[in-house]
Amino acid sequence: MRAGLVLATVLAAGIAPVALGGAAATAAPTGNQAQTTVEPGAVVQVGGRTRVWAGEEGAGTVRLRATLPAGVTGPVTATLGFGKPFSTWPGAGTTPDRVAARMDTTASVDGAAPVPLSWYMNEDYESEPMAVDLPAVEAKATLDYAVTFDLSSRDSWFGSFDLSVTLKDAQGKVVSKGTAGVDAVLGTPEAGLRGAVHARDKDGVLWRYEATGSADGKLTPRKRVGGGWGQYTAIVPLGHATAAGWGNLVARDKDGVLWYYQGSGNPAAPFKPRVRVGGGWNVYTAIASNGYGYGYGYGLVARDKDGVLWNYAPGIESRFWPRVRVGGGWNTYTTISGYADGLVARDKAGVLWKYNARRVAPSSGNPFDARAKVGGGWNVYNTLAGTEDLGRWNGLDLLARTTGGEVYAYRGKPSGFGHVPTTRTKVGWNWDIYNAVI
Repeated sequence: MRAGLVLATVLAAGIAPVALGGAAATAAPTGNQAQTTVEPGAVVQVGGRTRVWAGEEGAGTVRLRATLPAGVTGPVTATLGFGKPFSTWPGAGTTPDRVAARMDTTASVDGAAPVPLSWYMNEDYESEPMAVDLPAVEAKATLDYAVTFDLSSRDSWFGSFDLSVTLKDAQGKVVSKGTAGVDAVLGTPEAGLRGAVHARDKDGVLWRYEATGSADGKLTPRKRVGGGWGQYTAIVPLGHATAAGWGNLVARDKDGVLWYYQGSGNPAAPFKPRVRVGGGWNVYTAIASNGYGYGYGYGLVARDKDGVLWNYAPGIESRFWPRVRVGGGWNTYTTISGYADGLVARDKAGVLWKYNARRVAPSSGNPFDARAKVGGGWNVYNTLAGTEDLGRWNGLDLLARTTGGEVYAYRGKPSGFGHVPTTRTKVGWNWDIYNAVI
């Protein structure tokens, strides 16, 4: 057979040519040959989007299943990226490092014991401000992850967000990826964020109601604090009592002596034994919390018989600094009560006014900004008392009792540097059995 015919036959058969005479022919250069690329596997969320309650309900669990390509060996590590763009975060010091520090998260892989996780600030600060690494495990065809999130009610602003899920091998190569959806829903606020209200009956017994955290503002059945409170002509909260047993009181007896009751942190016995503050308080016709603490906590304001308002800045523990004159004309008000970050005052025409604590250059003699009108019609109430949140509204509320004994909670709405009461919700009946509501 001729040489040309042999070569043509060999090439047609796809056989490497061999030089005549038995020597190997030099192969033509092939250039850059394509390398085999293995696509990463997928991570899917088992059961779809996960609802997580932000509150006392406990942790929610996000379940993930990761599929790895064939041939992956050695340890693999999954990383979650918190997909809530930083530009959508609330202000007031809410930063990734602070949020990461309080994120209570665990992870379990393939049914192993849960491991606590620590979030950290991500390099992708804007789109994924935080990230967390799950435990490293040996690679296999599929891996099942259970990631728990135990959020506080302060984290309900998360709303709906996505988590990026990326699995990498020991060399940093991505071997599986996907996303998971989470819906953070406001649940029952923690006891320290739920308000408590005290009321004294005609026999001098003090009773305690606590907010349940329900959306309708429902209160718990009353709990007896103790007797002997009929000796006081005024009982005034310092700050806001909570369902966790915190919140202080001062009480003035019939001799004009002021006593201080410190919160104990025990809801069953919410006050420590009283401590004497001092005498001479019978010169005042109204006493209220000033709504904003200077230095050691909340102070007091007191109106004398001439309508002059005096401010007592808080000192150490149960003490107050000597009084400082705020100004006259306060006899125009029939009710003065601490509320939120300041106080509210109702005039004789039934108009309610709000005094916000000054944030710019405050002083004992100038503790409030100029008053702001809330609205009219408040003469239907015989009691006003500022409280912590009584519902599930994440604000400071104003409790108001009608002459018929009905009790309403006004939701607090941020306004400027303070809060104003807005929509009311009925939270109690037959409270006319009490001669004081605090």
